[in-house]
Amino acid sequence: MTEDIAAGAENPFSGEHWFGPLETAVRHRIRDFIEQMLESELSAALGRERYQRRSSKGYRNGHRDRQLIGTFGPVKVSVPRARVSGAAGKSEEWHSKTLPAYKRVTRQAEALIASSYLAGTNTRRVRRALAGLFGGAIGKDTVSQAWRKLKGDWEAWQQGALAGADIVRLILDGTVVPVRLDRKATKLSVLVALGVRRDGQKVLLGVRNLGGESEAAWRVLLDDLIGRGLAMPDLLITDGSTGLDKALAALWPEVPVQRCTVHKHRNLLAHAPKRLHDEIGADYTDMIYAETVQAVLAKRTAFLRKWRVRCPAVADSLAEAGDRLFSFLRFPPSQWRSIRTTNAIERLHEEFKRRIKTQCLLPCAETACLLFWALVASGQIKLRKIDGWHSLHLPPAKLRLDDAA
Repeated sequence: MTEDIAAGAENPFSGEHWFGPLETAVRHRIRDFIEQMLESELSAALGRERYQRRSSKGYRNGHRDRQLIGTFGPVKVSVPRARVSGAAGKSEEWHSKTLPAYKRVTRQAEALIASSYLAGTNTRRVRRALAGLFGGAIGKDTVSQAWRKLKGDWEAWQQGALAGADIVRLILDGTVVPVRLDRKATKLSVLVALGVRRDGQKVLLGVRNLGGESEAAWRVLLDDLIGRGLAMPDLLITDGSTGLDKALAALWPEVPVQRCTVHKHRNLLAHAPKRLHDEIGADYTDMIYAETVQAVLAKRTAFLRKWRVRCPAVADSLAEAGDRLFSFLRFPPSQWRSIRTTNAIERLHEEFKRRIKTQCLLPCAETACLLFWALVASGQIKLRKIDGWHSLHLPPAKLRLDDAA
């Protein structure tokens, strides 16, 4: 038999010596306080105090012990039982509203467990990390149950109306995550839609796991957003995947599209030998991050001329993106930083993958999307306003790269 050494070892941080006299005294009084609350609630339901002889709406029927886990630790309380008169005149079992039936963990404790889980620990590590607070009274099942409490909020968010969201910009990207599917390890794509409101605030709009990034998969996500009331945005920012480009072209052919400059940089390097990577990267960065429209376009012309001679595949890759790689030039320079890339979503991907490193596999595809949403909803990841949001009210300028160059 294999012994679980980690589980059997004594936790040095869970002893009573880690609590001061003040907190220890408070913890000892918690049980009396909870029992007084329950007795008061029952007295109000019966219309009389305990041992009073006047007529009431029912009668007491002993006590039963229940263990309750809260941020104050685990306590065993004596819950009063009673029979009360029901609506039909028949007596029925009294149920406390303060401590509902089958309630074993308080909401605050559930929130603490879920937050610890989202911070980057798996169920077993949450149990060990919180062993001192809860006195070892929680197991991995308790952690899983607390985490599943978020499912109701997740389902409500998926159905939330977007008609009044006033989204002016849509950022779309996907990432691949390992999940358990049909008892086997599988890598699935999580598609993410991030919106930017007219006041500059970024908002998570949709998260779907559809098995890939095909045109059909992206249309499912986009059609769902439209069905919830999303209006046509003023700008689309994408990673340049073929399936997404086709879906957007069929849905919003007139909306300007910005190809992510970081993704295109990677594409350029993939078309060249490694010895040229530094030089290509320097030329590309010098072009993309030039300070004026004229400078960007002049450096673009110089880049194409140079690399058509030295490495035609690199020049062809840049030309393939066309005007869409430089759509940010149509907007005020204060917005260029937030438009050029899909970094707003990439940051979510990085935090999401950092979180799931503690688990070899996510238990199912739905958990991947739920976890992604919960990182934002819980505040583990905070979405701030974009750079240059004060000028979002300005319409994009009409610009042709060949004419401007």
